[in-house]
Amino acid sequence: MPKTIVWNIWVPKAYNGLELSLTEGLQKLQGLAKTDGSLGWTVTLCSGANYFIGNLQPEASSEIFLSPNKRVCFGGSGGIFGTAEQQGDTYSISGEWHYATGAPYLTHFTLNAKIIANGDLVLNDDGKPLVYSFVIPKEAVSIIENWGAMGLKATATHSFQVNSVVVSSKYAFVYNTFYLPQPIFKIPFSVFADLTLWVNYLGMAEHYLEEAATILEHEILKPFYSILLKTNQQLYKFAEQIELLTTTETVITELYIETIHTTALASVKKISKAILNIYPLLGMKACNKQHVLNRIFRDYFTAMQHHNFSGR
Repeated sequence: MPKTIVWNIWVPKAYNGLELSLTEGLQKLQGLAKTDGSLGWTVTLCSGANYFIGNLQPEASSEIFLSPNKRVCFGGSGGIFGTAEQQGDTYSISGEWHYATGAPYLTHFTLNAKIIANGDLVLNDDGKPLVYSFVIPKEAVSIIENWGAMGLKATATHSFQVNSVVVSSKYAFVYNTFYLPQPIFKIPFSVFADLTLWVNYLGMAEHYLEEAATILEHEILKPFYSILLKTNQQLYKFAEQIELLTTTETVITELYIETIHTTALASVKKISKAILNIYPLLGMKACNKQHVLNRIFRDYFTAMQHHNFSGR
């Protein structure tokens, strides 16, 4: 049996995963982000892509995750940067996608593509293009090594290109359409994404505060401590409520989804402001690229460019 690894924190045990609860998984990710921003971010995005096992058709899930002695690490792009031309029971996929966290480490790439049939874009009832997500093996992908951000350097968040790669329809999937019964797969993907990213900002901020405390007096940092304490309370209260809702088969409303998102946004803005408020007090150490404070600062504000939290 393949060794269970941290990419599989959300994957069911029947598929060689850890099958952690939402709270357990968030705590794991927060601890990794506190240890190192690139580590936490890479595991979060790649385990978040492995979460798509719940969306995959059972045949595809078994084929990929139950292969003997095979490490499985999904990752890719949430952008819609390509097309998938339907050809019977297959799709021919082409395009270039950006910001695939952990690109060199991936065994499979996930991507979103507009569907084309008979030479024309397929439209939904609302007139917008029909979009499917796909998972394809790394051998079908060309990685474009263009990750040059100031932080999260070890995440190797490169772009990738696909040219007329033909895949079976069994590797197509749709967000929020699940085939597995575990409670974790009853969580709307936008909520899952918000909470897993939020714990990364929190973990990196906790590391920053820990390092700042070796330079500044506790009294100066008290407001920062208070913000992070409140953030922990807010975040895990949401996690506990979501777990309760998913185990009692209660519908998670759009209003509650929006409440989580707006609360997370406001919380992260406060964390960012707290980091910026103490930055000028930390002296040249915080400016030195070799110092851990500078690395955390660069990692945190690079991570803040994720579209869920950047305000774009």
